[in-house]
Amino acid sequence: MMITNSGKYGITTGSYAADFIELTEKGAVAVNSTLPKADRDQAAFELAIEGIAPFKLLYEHYKSKRLPEREIIKDFLRDSSIAVPDLDECVDTFIVNVKDLGLLRTIGGAETLVSIEQALEELPKTDGTASISRKTASQPTPPIVKKIADELSTVSDWQKVCFYITPIGSEDSVERKHSDLFMSSLVQPALEELGLTVVRADQIGEPGMITTQVLEYLKRSRLAIADLSYLNPNVFYEVALRHALRLPVVQIIRKADRLPFDVNQSRTLVFDTSDIYSLVPKLQTYRAEIANQARKALDDPESVGNPVSVFYPDFYR
Repeated sequence: MMITNSGKYGITTGSYAADFIELTEKGAVAVNSTLPKADRDQAAFELAIEGIAPFKLLYEHYKSKRLPEREIIKDFLRDSSIAVPDLDECVDTFIVNVKDLGLLRTIGGAETLVSIEQALEELPKTDGTASISRKTASQPTPPIVKKIADELSTVSDWQKVCFYITPIGSEDSVERKHSDLFMSSLVQPALEELGLTVVRADQIGEPGMITTQVLEYLKRSRLAIADLSYLNPNVFYEVALRHALRLPVVQIIRKADRLPFDVNQSRTLVFDTSDIYSLVPKLQTYRAEIANQARKALDDPESVGNPVSVFYPDFYR
């Protein structure tokens, strides 16, 4: 089976009954430890993903996106022009392959498929041919965020951005886990249908530039989702700026926190996170609520209102 499968991937030539089994040109590159890792990884990608029609289709479709549930991936393959005899095996093998290639990363609490180009760029410089120094594996910059940051000058890009205002906290803190969970399980899925890309503060900029870029996102993003959970002062500061600019904001908060008087004039979506047994059954409903409120905010920003627009409509004139 190993010989047969290596032949299917294009790693070797010759069947298990052949007198000789030889490495193909790409197979020889992929296993040659004396070559630069970038060359080996590129060859392995071409063999394991690009050379297999359904895998290539999945890679091109989900590249730079969060990987959805298996059933959604299977539905996509079902609707494609490629005949796949065993959808379960195909999806499982694809996920294993991209994970082994280092292309499946946990970003913002969601499994995200990064491009081979990004993976190769992040390899450490060893022989003068490698590129950028590696970022930490726990906090890679999603490719879609890189693209937006590189093209901030065009209005069309900002029309596709939703800035997620949230308490981020330090690594492994309860705030970070909360933010990752809400972003991956609620906010991102809810806004996908609106064609918006969710960006969080820790996914933009370089050291020393974060404040400037956060202000830029607050001012120019088409929509902002503000998570008031944990009553974080930075979050309220950023929400106030967005309110002052009279730009669309959707406020959410966990049920355990009491909404302060200053912002309780605006409609805020309350989510019960007291235990997993009450949260999981309501995830679909919570996503629908976010999507519905976001739609209203984009269609008519005044419909959601905020303390500034309600009580001091001429504040920013």
